[in-house]
Amino acid sequence: MHANAEHPVRARLIIRGAVQGVGFRPCVYRLAMELGLKGWVNNSGQGVFVELEGPRVQIDRFIHRLEAEKPPRSSIQSFETVWLDPAGYRQFDIRPSDDSGPATALILPDIAICEDCRREIFDPANRRHLYPFTNCTNCGPRFSIIEALPYDRGHTSMKKFPMCEQCCAEYEDPRDRRFHAQPNACPVCGPQVELWTDEGHLLEEKHNAINAAAVALRKGSIVAVKGLGGFHLMVDARDEEAVRRLRERKHREEKPLAVMFPDLDAVRNECEISPLEKRLLTSPESPIVLLRRKSIPPDVSGRIAASVAPNNPYLGAMLPYTPLHHILLAQLHFPLVATSGNFTDEPICTDEMDAVRSLAGIADLFLVHNRPIVRHIDDSIIREMAGREQVFRRARGYAPLPVFLPKPLPPILGVGSHLKNTIALSVGSQVFISQHIGDLETASAVAAFYRVIKDLEHMYGVNPEIAAADTHPDYVSTAFARSTKSRVISVQHHAAHIYSCLAENHLEPPALGVAWDGTGYGLDGTVWGGEFLKMKASGFDRFAHFRNFGLPGGDVAAREPRRSALGVLYEIFGPAVFDMKKLAPLQAFKDSELATLGTMLQKKVNVPLTSSAGRLFDAVASLLDLRQKTSFEGQAAMEMEFAIKNIASDRAYPFRHDNGMIDWEPMVREIIEDLGRNLSVSEIAVTFHNTLAEIIVSTARVSGEKRVALSGGCFQNKYLTERAIRRLREEGMSPYWHQRVPANDGGIALGQVVAAGGMLG
Repeated sequence: MHANAEHPVRARLIIRGAVQGVGFRPCVYRLAMELGLKGWVNNSGQGVFVELEGPRVQIDRFIHRLEAEKPPRSSIQSFETVWLDPAGYRQFDIRPSDDSGPATALILPDIAICEDCRREIFDPANRRHLYPFTNCTNCGPRFSIIEALPYDRGHTSMKKFPMCEQCCAEYEDPRDRRFHAQPNACPVCGPQVELWTDEGHLLEEKHNAINAAAVALRKGSIVAVKGLGGFHLMVDARDEEAVRRLRERKHREEKPLAVMFPDLDAVRNECEISPLEKRLLTSPESPIVLLRRKSIPPDVSGRIAASVAPNNPYLGAMLPYTPLHHILLAQLHFPLVATSGNFTDEPICTDEMDAVRSLAGIADLFLVHNRPIVRHIDDSIIREMAGREQVFRRARGYAPLPVFLPKPLPPILGVGSHLKNTIALSVGSQVFISQHIGDLETASAVAAFYRVIKDLEHMYGVNPEIAAADTHPDYVSTAFARSTKSRVISVQHHAAHIYSCLAENHLEPPALGVAWDGTGYGLDGTVWGGEFLKMKASGFDRFAHFRNFGLPGGDVAAREPRRSALGVLYEIFGPAVFDMKKLAPLQAFKDSELATLGTMLQKKVNVPLTSSAGRLFDAVASLLDLRQKTSFEGQAAMEMEFAIKNIASDRAYPFRHDNGMIDWEPMVREIIEDLGRNLSVSEIAVTFHNTLAEIIVSTARVSGEKRVALSGGCFQNKYLTERAIRRLREEGMSPYWHQRVPANDGGIALGQVVAAGGMLG
């Protein structure tokens, strides 16, 4: 989905790397003039900033050409694109350099191996032939090895590896691309790999270790591989039995597993790839990209095992991004599952001895190295959404890059949410967002949360004056904020979602925020999650919300869509629902369970009320018998989206506005009628999604707001988000959605910082 190709749009590009003093700005100017684009370019302490305004197709051409036609001595290490409203520029200017703000270009994310280094490791005549720690100024580890600022070798985990004479000469030569490359190393002086047994005993060293690991992977073994920011658990992605064994050992029943392919052609064999998806796969960030799978007959040899991503039309694909991955995949010539080296809900392992203790029950062998990992960093996850990239998990390649605010803030720490936790820290007019930490459900995850906070504060030399936290009184993150000496500012969960979206899109209120997710602590004591918030210069008003229904069993309902369905049906039909035995949610329970649940609903015992859009998704998924119990968060909603398949329809169900309450009862009644008429699940699923988009448009129209911000986990749904964007635009409104900051709870910390800053005036 794209805006009108002739309609002007504005893009802000933030380009970091070797992009100053190498003719980069003149190159930008020449390209912009050639393509008829307006805007400006300047140097700053954070990199090169470019703003472009013109037709979307011309800006896309600019981005593709800049990467191909950049000056020979330049290199791009991070290329951040944010789409904004047009500003009305009349020409293109080279603006004076901006020296304000800290030189944050010094703290870059870990980035994928560059093409020059990749050529070297496969050149038998090169002294770094098959050396798995080859890097230069243009690529390699950054954030994962930095111990303190300024960023020099003595402040990184490379300090234990003194450079040899040849590496030292490269490091000190301004004409060499390894000039001041802090992780610079070679086989003589740098880190080395080893292959260990599951008890930590040495089997092989150096290149022999990689060869032996490749042999084991060919035979179906599970190998724990130490990478940039932690361990991967790797196994042959084509081997159904081996993948099932990995799932059993890791206690990960159905959640999709990421796949690392040897090259782009191998990805194309399995998946459809758009031009933007290709750019993301091959970018310096090198994230996991969610790609639509091709229809491949099950009897075709070499296809990805079904249990890699069960019942899922998408595959999380990535390319090798370190020399070690490239060398390993070049030997194998087939794709590997590359999932985080941890048990489910635990942080990724970073130390080889800890990995042996933690993962010995999962991995058969360990391919390790002796370069210490200073901080854990998972792989980032991206999906193309409405013609732009949308980050689902913000980690390697993206963290700790900042979001820029229009005015400076005092030091504020945003401690994030309970699930998909990240933390955020304001330094002047920038907000630095940590790498993905995860769900704060285990002692090790909470310990990682504490470490990341201490780490980020130490990195930037900041002692926060204010801690911004969720209003939920029982969150671990909220308790931490209260334990500090900082002033605590509470920020409602869904307001934080919207503030995050507005900040990323460089917007100030007023706007209508649509915050849809599974759960969030409401100001009235109920569970919110289907919210329309009118954002104001000071605070927000809850303009509208979905009709409440009961969740029998409370938190258990989040794992059992059948309970959400029962709550919805009881809200409509009362006790009579227990006579509707033909409905799938009723059939999913035993009679004894229904008797207990009926008593709970009637007496309102352990039946919290919710307005959650996520739980409404669950309820409809249960009605359609897509999913009665889930094994991971959001599974039922994902299967609702997948159920649409390729159905094209504009049909929508009826709904009602009732004094700020959006009543879904007419929709649910018609869904039940459609089931009785044996309408296909796909037709019902697409109509349900269309209805949600119409609810957004209708409520926005009633609110009088033209600017509509979409945030919360429900807007990871591609069909819903793109449908809502298109319908809002058709009605003359301006939709905004997430790009580089997650729409899910991974974006909450940013919103907390922005909200707290606004409360300070």
